[in-house]
Amino acid sequence: MKKVLKILAIVAAIAGACAAVYVIVTKFMEKKQRIGNTEENYVSCSCCEDEFVTETVA
Repeated sequence: MKKVLKILAIVAAIAGACAAVYVIVTKFMEKKQRIGNTEENYVSCSCCEDEFVTETVA
């Protein structure tokens, strides 16, 4: 019975650690997305323009 309780305690500790890492990463990603203007970080790609597509297909 003690072995079962030890195993359950280990599993609970691992699950708690995973939950803590998830919360920390989620908060970090939200903070990172709020920082800066999205238009300033936008990079234009010529491969998405219609002219580029028609030139490559032709």
